[in-house]
Amino acid sequence: MVAFEQCGRRYGDVAAVGSVDCAIATGSFVALVGASGSGKSTLLKMVNALVEPSAGRVLVGGEDVSARAPPQLRRRIGYVFQGIGLFPHMNVAENIAIGPRLHGEHLSAARVAELLQLVELETEMAGRMPDELSGGQRQRVGVARALANSPQLLLMDEPFGALDPITRDALGERVRALHHDLGLTTIMVTHDMAEALLLADRVLVMDAGAIVADETPAALLAGKGGKIAQSLVAVPREQAAKLAQIEKAMRA
Repeated sequence: MVAFEQCGRRYGDVAAVGSVDCAIATGSFVALVGASGSGKSTLLKMVNALVEPSAGRVLVGGEDVSARAPPQLRRRIGYVFQGIGLFPHMNVAENIAIGPRLHGEHLSAARVAELLQLVELETEMAGRMPDELSGGQRQRVGVARALANSPQLLLMDEPFGALDPITRDALGERVRALHHDLGLTTIMVTHDMAEALLLADRVLVMDAGAIVADETPAALLAGKGGKIAQSLVAVPREQAAKLAQIEKAMRA
């Protein structure tokens, strides 16, 4: 579905992304993980031409993304923004329908209701304004908007970062279910290794603009992937160990 061929991006003397070669299979759920500034969001944005490569190319479905005008390219790709990005002057239905509208298409009330149901929101919310919604509800609307064009490829840039842990976990599970049910290929940027391990089939770890590990969650938990990957895995592992110690002490 997606291929990066010697793909890089420079900003002056700074290489945000080095020469990345990587292929992502159709139907897979891939997490891009790394510290802030590692290049993961820049790499993701190259897929839908929000960022142009300084070198190499990105292919979607075997076609160079530069071969199409960005609006045409993005009709095939759903994108969930970091920070949600709903238009405050538009109601929920209008926000969901904005993608098709930009392409001259009308999204019916029935289709809006269907999309709301997919993200487990009441259809009555279609007429509400964004400031009437909770953070979790707004992000669900953002996911519905990304699905409005029935994409095959879903890109998510830190989609759950601003949510509380309970809402974050519930929405992550819903996105994983939608990935399966709709037959999507999903690429998710996250700084949360636990989230990556729980949701993804494959985890790409980035550092200084390069992919330094490419493993399954099971392989990472088994100790593979190298020093940088294991330093990220250590965080949820240590948290789990501390919780286990607290639980043991309570039982004593």
